[in-house]
Amino acid sequence: MEEEKSKGEKRLQVNDYVVGSLPTVIYIPNFITESEQSQLLRHIYEVPASRWKFLKNRRLQNWGGVVHEKGLLPQALPSWLTKITQRIGQQTGLFPLPINHVLINEYLPDQGIMPHQDGPAYFPVVAILSLESPITIDFTPHPRSKEFETPMENKDSTLYESASGQINSPSTESTDSPKDEHHQFSVLLMPCSLLIFKDQAYIDYLHGIEDSESLSLDKVVNISEVIKLKELQNPCGSLHAVTSDVTQDIGQNNIFQRTSTRVSLTCRLVLKDSAC
Repeated sequence: MEEEKSKGEKRLQVNDYVVGSLPTVIYIPNFITESEQSQLLRHIYEVPASRWKFLKNRRLQNWGGVVHEKGLLPQALPSWLTKITQRIGQQTGLFPLPINHVLINEYLPDQGIMPHQDGPAYFPVVAILSLESPITIDFTPHPRSKEFETPMENKDSTLYESASGQINSPSTESTDSPKDEHHQFSVLLMPCSLLIFKDQAYIDYLHGIEDSESLSLDKVVNISEVIKLKELQNPCGSLHAVTSDVTQDIGQNNIFQRTSTRVSLTCRLVLKDSAC
């Protein structure tokens, strides 16, 4: 019944969900229900312990196969992931083929990921489903222009996220972009929401999450979600447990405290298979 419902759902008008001044950043609140979130979390935490890879600042699961410079050594996604990736593809219409690679990241309250790009192996559309806890993701103009000042150790190279979740830095810079009106901004990601960024946001910006328990809301472009976060001071529902202790301070200093674990599903398409 659920599969029939998914097939019968109308495609979203993604342009209605653009946030900020960049038309290639799309934020869809409540893309899944809390019940669906619980089901996904159950599947994620029921996998064998060997599925988790531990990195310096987080742990993750890699699904879909191994990505390298020649393409993808594919492995079939499990049915519980295929269900959500098919829904993302059908509802958004932004992927030319079915999504075939998913990274599941787990972030403790003081963990993040440094500013990076997802690299040339992927089709330039990323869909990130957020679970459990709110977070802000920061978009920073690519440092290829001398006009852009980005706090990175090496401004002459781009940091890429590999399929394993490692952040890699190639030795050469391949793109030269003219000066434009790029600016830094953030998007507040609430539980059950879907963030999509593509094209210009994918190519001309780095994205990352600060390694901090305190995150600023000053540059958040989806203001309605900030308002929602503030209103959770006296809510009912599961999100209250996540944010009720901290939202009372948002109005004074425009920050919120991360108090619980966040899980994300980064869904992407690798166009080339290299099974041979």
